[in-house]
Amino acid sequence: MAAERLWGERGSAVLELPRTPRMVCVEYPGLVRHVGAMLLTLGGEQGVSRIYADPAKRLELYFRPKDPYCHPVCANRFPTSTMLLKVKRRTKKKKQLGAEEQIQPEVQFEMEILGIVTTVYKFQGMSDFQYLAMHSGPDGKQTSMYDKVLMLKPEKEEFFNRELPLYIPPPIFSRLDTPVDYFYRPDIQHRLVPFLIMQKANLILSLFLREGYNNPQVSGENLIGLSRARRPHNAIFVNFDDEEIPTKPLDAAVQTWKKVCTNPVDKKVEEELRKLFEVRPVWSRNAVKANISVHPDKLKLLLPYLAYYMLTGPWRSLWVRFGYDPRKHPEAKIYQVLDFRIRCGMKYGYAPNDMPVKAKRSTYNYSLPITVKKPVSHTVSVHDLKQGLGTSGASGAKKSASSRYKLKESIYIFREGALPPYRQMFYQLCDLNVESLQKIIRRNDGTESECTERDGWCLPKTSDDLRDTMSLMIKQIIRSTRPALFSNTTSSEDGKEQLAYESGEEEDDEEEEEEDFKPSDGSENEMETEILDYV
Repeated sequence: MAAERLWGERGSAVLELPRTPRMVCVEYPGLVRHVGAMLLTLGGEQGVSRIYADPAKRLELYFRPKDPYCHPVCANRFPTSTMLLKVKRRTKKKKQLGAEEQIQPEVQFEMEILGIVTTVYKFQGMSDFQYLAMHSGPDGKQTSMYDKVLMLKPEKEEFFNRELPLYIPPPIFSRLDTPVDYFYRPDIQHRLVPFLIMQKANLILSLFLREGYNNPQVSGENLIGLSRARRPHNAIFVNFDDEEIPTKPLDAAVQTWKKVCTNPVDKKVEEELRKLFEVRPVWSRNAVKANISVHPDKLKLLLPYLAYYMLTGPWRSLWVRFGYDPRKHPEAKIYQVLDFRIRCGMKYGYAPNDMPVKAKRSTYNYSLPITVKKPVSHTVSVHDLKQGLGTSGASGAKKSASSRYKLKESIYIFREGALPPYRQMFYQLCDLNVESLQKIIRRNDGTESECTERDGWCLPKTSDDLRDTMSLMIKQIIRSTRPALFSNTTSSEDGKEQLAYESGEEEDDEEEEEEDFKPSDGSENEMETEILDYV
């Protein structure tokens, strides 16, 4: 659509911007002679549309699109406010009257705005190394192996039994395509070794220092591979075998929280968390986040101020109130943790692809590190926390401060008829709000005699019984929502057989072992990774 053109005082044109269409610009690093061939290197229109739909993806450019071993060049996505302008220059020559007289031709410009560009892809990285399917013979002659390693059509057995040179291409060469400064650490300076020499003349012990090699003790000062310094959150970690438990926080934890707690909202959050630990001495971090609204960075400083962290045992990955030892109180068994994972497999009636709870990451949909644009994390300083980061003082907030950072109850409570939000969940036994599950937990109420590291105050294999019952409940939910998955298991005998499998009873000794679900990285409920925030 041609825009209306108006001329200003000095001959400049004034054009009206059209509202549509909105376009995407790709700064192609090459001379484009054929648009179709250029689009093929970007994956075609469908490939570009798929990348554009995901803001976290980088646009990939393959200079050899038909070569499966070609490593791409990646472009970053940026917002822009530009326009695509089409300019035509028309020159009208006038007739020449005389040989000596020169007449200037009349030049006219026609302009048209084709659209507004809101997104641009820029290739700012370096090209990766390329590894061709070639074989170098004894005489140095290079021979192509593409026809030998690529199967372009169904082949017979002879195709796979041929003798070929070993060809194992690496999946990736460079994890980064932009140069970075690598700060090398200095070499380890071995300390001077003290030793004693006795002088026979006057029998005086003298202390000397000799410079030499001494095998240093393993510590953080000489370990290779430390990526960062210890985070100053000052949490206290306790193992199940430790005899004593802490009764108060570290002085550094007190000072850090007092330095940050400078506004009424922080003091209110502190009082709310104190009340939670008075009512219930053991909490998971997700359970705390579902009951009070507090910025995650402040919660990292507040929890070590009021509780210690259990590393092992039935209360692992949980925060325990200072001075409370769950190993000495049988009533603390309701606070024990249950690591529950949704079972998947054909013997449970559904394949991994049919799981109603999808995994956040999958090896079948893997993206190379250079093809994903990671967001730049904002470093939170003590000054930001003092200014009430994430409090109600922020203007224009969509949510109130009382619920801005709160999680849903399903993040830590298991209810009948509801699916867990993640494939792996860490539940406390008191948060299993199902009567049949509570009966399993209370089977030995009043007769608890010993607290073990595996079962705590519960009877042996209580966790296994809970998992079997919960798996059966989840299967019933899936059966009611997606009955087509269980169309082949309608008979009663099949149902009994299925239940026997779920309860862990093996019908055949050669039955394949169940493959435990590997939790996805970065899940909100994988609390065993919580320790990384404090180390």
